[in-house]
Amino acid sequence: MENLNNYNIQKRAVDSIAKTQQIPYSPVAFEKGEGAILFDFDGKRYIDFLSSACSANLGHGNKEIAQAVKAQMDKLTQYTFAYFNTAPPMQLAEKLCSIAPGNSPKKALFSCTGSAAMDSAIKVARAYTGRNKLISMEGAYHGSTYGALSVSALSLNMRRHIGPLIPEVYHFHYPTDEYNWEKCIEEIEHAFSYYLPPDEVAAIIIEPIAADMGLIIPPEEWIQSLRKLCDKYKILLISDEIQLALCRTGKWFATENFGIEADLYVMGKALGGGLPLGALIGKKELLDCLEPPAHTFTLSGNTTVCVAALKNIEIMERIDANKLSIEKGNYLKDKFLKLKKKYDFIGDIRGFGLSLGVDIINPSTGKKDPKATSKICYECFKRGLILIFLNKSTLRIQPPLVIEYAEIDEAMDLLENVMQDYSNGAISDSVLNEIKGW
Repeated sequence: MENLNNYNIQKRAVDSIAKTQQIPYSPVAFEKGEGAILFDFDGKRYIDFLSSACSANLGHGNKEIAQAVKAQMDKLTQYTFAYFNTAPPMQLAEKLCSIAPGNSPKKALFSCTGSAAMDSAIKVARAYTGRNKLISMEGAYHGSTYGALSVSALSLNMRRHIGPLIPEVYHFHYPTDEYNWEKCIEEIEHAFSYYLPPDEVAAIIIEPIAADMGLIIPPEEWIQSLRKLCDKYKILLISDEIQLALCRTGKWFATENFGIEADLYVMGKALGGGLPLGALIGKKELLDCLEPPAHTFTLSGNTTVCVAALKNIEIMERIDANKLSIEKGNYLKDKFLKLKKKYDFIGDIRGFGLSLGVDIINPSTGKKDPKATSKICYECFKRGLILIFLNKSTLRIQPPLVIEYAEIDEAMDLLENVMQDYSNGAISDSVLNEIKGW
């Protein structure tokens, strides 16, 4: 048996895996986990405040999902859904359509990832409307396939040297402190009047919460105004729910926090219960506008993955995961608000459910402080807490929905000790050579 540890796994990964596949945060290699607890290959214990980038909403090592997967694999791992039926994809499609917002009859379209599901949304929008133009937001991240990447606008490293991307994509401002929601809507209306014919726009694509921008929550009026614009010009509204669907915000879908319905919902990450699965949910007439094989894959709708997804949703319903998300999110947010009173480098704290963004700022200027954020994150890794930062200086706080209150307390005590050491100048600048992030 191989003698594996964090060091040799990291070294061998650098030698054998393409550089672009990993964002450098910390050379940790996880071996196993249970709930919100992880263990690395050196036996060190960690509390998980990241949920594997929101792909593990029920945490790690879930025995029910593992047993369901094994039972299915013992019968039939998969047989390509492109040509023949099995029961689990049909059952999962019915379930997803039943929990999606709205009363209209719906269908599901499966992909292997959230990124590919975003590509399916683009295909459906263009095919159904007969239009080719797409609107997305600056700072958006929708995935890494060519379609999803084309409507994203977050990182130059995602775009360098790989163009041309898909054409006719127009980016506008997402509401922030610098651009209020009225100004953002006026920008789009101005474009509609001068250079972007609204009757040529197939879809407006939004993250109801701008996740990788720093979990920015827009005003309800902005999303509702976009819905009105879409209705006025017969444009489809696509909601990217890849990161925040499935109880992460205390709702099955993040758009439910804003009092609107989208036309298409894009899902991924947590959907497969830890296995790779993406889906597009929308009205029947939208989902039936493409003829096969316009979005057909050998392994999409994979029988085993669909079984995992069904068990995943079954557990969420049984434990009332939306209620847990809200209650634990409020508990966690209250702890951060208490920390904010002690440390003037903590800025805005925002979020719904168990999805919080905590800004780290320079108290003299009120601006972002990437160095402070990096130091705090890296020291947390060293002491046994997994969290990362977004947009240079926002702590991403998204624990598994099954995290115990005692584990939240332990993690927050650890984080407070790190912040105290940072405040006292006890964290060396040398750690900045090891942690880079986005």
